[in-house]
Amino acid sequence: MSTVVRLCGVTKEYPGGVRALDGVDLTVGEGELLGIVGPSGSGKSTLLHIVGTLDRPSAGTVEIAGHDVASLTDRRLSALRARHIGFVFQAFHLVPGVGALDNVAEGLLYSGLPRARRRALAADALARVGLADRMKHRPHELSGGQKQRVAIARAVVGEPDLLLADEPTGALDSASGEAVMELLHDLNAQGATIAVITHDTEIAGRLPRQVRIRDGRVTADTGGAAAAAPGSRGTTGGLSPVGTTGTTSTTGSPGTTGTTGPVFGKAVS
Repeated sequence: MSTVVRLCGVTKEYPGGVRALDGVDLTVGEGELLGIVGPSGSGKSTLLHIVGTLDRPSAGTVEIAGHDVASLTDRRLSALRARHIGFVFQAFHLVPGVGALDNVAEGLLYSGLPRARRRALAADALARVGLADRMKHRPHELSGGQKQRVAIARAVVGEPDLLLADEPTGALDSASGEAVMELLHDLNAQGATIAVITHDTEIAGRLPRQVRIRDGRVTADTGGAAAAAPGSRGTTGGLSPVGTTGTTSTTGSPGTTGTTGPVFGKAVS
């Protein structure tokens, strides 16, 4: 099993002496599904930013898909993020006035693929998340659960090494949240490496591995890269379309999208 994420002694300090992370060690292997769980102010959001290469640590080592983040220029770091990491946020960040197909295709904007190919891959991704019949629907025509599934399709369309889901059910009703978590389990059963960042201990408790964080430190880890395997929930076979229940929720900032990688070459240049 190859290692997707490796953090060694990671510390993050902010002005005023605030230490958001304090010597965090974390390894995530290919095909894992884990929850990073902690209360507000625990450091889990800072950990998301570090793992997602949205921020750099004050000390320690961060390796993503075999690349040492400290050795990369900002340009190469952006390339790594675009090619290896997909993001799903509580706010869906869909472009208003644009159909689901083009919202997903935008996740491949920097892949170098022609527009027709990007749209074809986007159509496949929407079908995988059960929205083959909603490709032309704009965000205001979709329920909250459907919007989140569009966001997930955008995050996985480029087959990134790692999917980071930050409170993916936070803006949804219970039925839609259940459907989204079922979808993440099914994507993991197909081999996707997924980290769910949440304050919800019930959600985290249903995942094969839970990493608990408090006061910037990992206080418990139920497993590790060597112990996990794709589909450990027991799901087999292909991805089943999930239901379409859900409530409409406010969309994210206009023009803001999650970043995924292309379906070819993963080297950072």
